[in-house]
Amino acid sequence: MTQPEQRKLVDRFGRVHNNLRISVTDRCNIRCFYCMPAEDVQFLPKQQLLTFEEIERVARIGVTLGIDRLRLTGGEPLVRRDLPVLVRALSDIRGIVDIGLTTNGILLPALAQPLRDAGLRRLNISLDALDPEVFRRVTRRDGYEQVLEGIEAARRAGFSPIKLNAVSVRGLTEDQIEPFGRLARETDTVVRFIEFMPLDADSQWQRERVLYAAEILQRLERAFGPLRPVPAEGPATAAVTEDALPGLAADELLPQLPQSTTGKAPAEDYEFADGRGRIGLIASVSQPFCASCNRFRVTADGRLRNCLFSHEETDIRELLRSGAADSAIAQAMLDCIAAKGEGHEINTARFLQPQRPMYAIGG
Repeated sequence: MTQPEQRKLVDRFGRVHNNLRISVTDRCNIRCFYCMPAEDVQFLPKQQLLTFEEIERVARIGVTLGIDRLRLTGGEPLVRRDLPVLVRALSDIRGIVDIGLTTNGILLPALAQPLRDAGLRRLNISLDALDPEVFRRVTRRDGYEQVLEGIEAARRAGFSPIKLNAVSVRGLTEDQIEPFGRLARETDTVVRFIEFMPLDADSQWQRERVLYAAEILQRLERAFGPLRPVPAEGPATAAVTEDALPGLAADELLPQLPQSTTGKAPAEDYEFADGRGRIGLIASVSQPFCASCNRFRVTADGRLRNCLFSHEETDIRELLRSGAADSAIAQAMLDCIAAKGEGHEINTARFLQPQRPMYAIGG
């Protein structure tokens, strides 16, 4: 007797989803302007957060639907107490082949080694500037030195390569591009430049403030010489055309990265032609990877989101706490993915910024 075919998380456009991003908290110890308000943030009550046991159950159910990669996010995930306990539980799930974590690094000096010992193998550290003053303008808090200490703690714990996520904002971080380039060339650090996205709590995002990935690439090449694309597996992300941008006039077409090589990862990876160093470019605005997206999210309060820019959510916390069977939760996941739209529509006149800012969604 043949075994029934495993159900997969496939949307209307044939995209198969195997990557689940889990927010463990909406709290954070800094206040980056592109993510959170500066003051008076209303965080979720503790009882509204998914417990570690609930998160583990969601992951186990996800594995039955083809999920094999997890990423823990926040807020700042390291402010969640006993996080290595959750990492250990998730790493013990058969079928999970990769667990990553995105952090601002401030608490890494004490937690890098426990996280590594618990089974975490991939680490992304958010650092938007290598200048303490620019860091403070972005984060509206101190902590630059602690982040540097956290990076070194991660390196000592055996995380390699260290990946840094740097949000690029016109009028603020242009002069950080070359220092990050030097860092990538002189260490095992992979710097990933991310275009500024409309997910800020104050809804002050403006297209004019987006520092485009193609411009960053040009500045790096002027400073350090040619960069060459690193081939990636999987279908390439479709280049943005005028037809794909009905909200823009012809003279407003966004600058494009050459030789798109991205598969299912958001970053276009490049290496310096002399072999010293690698950088990534995440062109979420100018060259979105929606056509090959394989990820979805669970917020800290147990809502499924099939896109970072979703306006609809699926409440699975209620299912988890009302005695629903695993099959009901699995069906909620299947239905959520089946309803996924074609893309985030940032570059159309139809775009509406989500009501939830980044810290409440999960990065």
